[in-house]
Amino acid sequence: MPIARTETLIEGGWEFEDGRMISNTAVKRIRSLISDELTKIAVSSNGWETLYQDPRDGRYWELTFPHGEMHGGGPESLRLIDSHTAKQKYSMRPL
Repeated sequence: MPIARTETLIEGGWEFEDGRMISNTAVKRIRSLISDELTKIAVSSNGWETLYQDPRDGRYWELTFPHGEMHGGGPESLRLIDSHTAKQKYSMRPL
């Protein structure tokens, strides 16, 4: 499912099912988006954040792992960022 124009954040989560933690539907959607819909542009210097672009509308999306206290940074999130922020954070030439 492509990202809607009104979306600004897709926040993943984990759910406890049958005695184990599993990814929720938002995590599955994020993983599908970054493998099939979005174009990888850059990786942050710390390696924990990745910048993607939606080729349909040119918007920039940042993949993060916002729960540093959890194993592997926890479930991923995908958030919209503006081109100025992307340029500064990822040391890119003008976008």
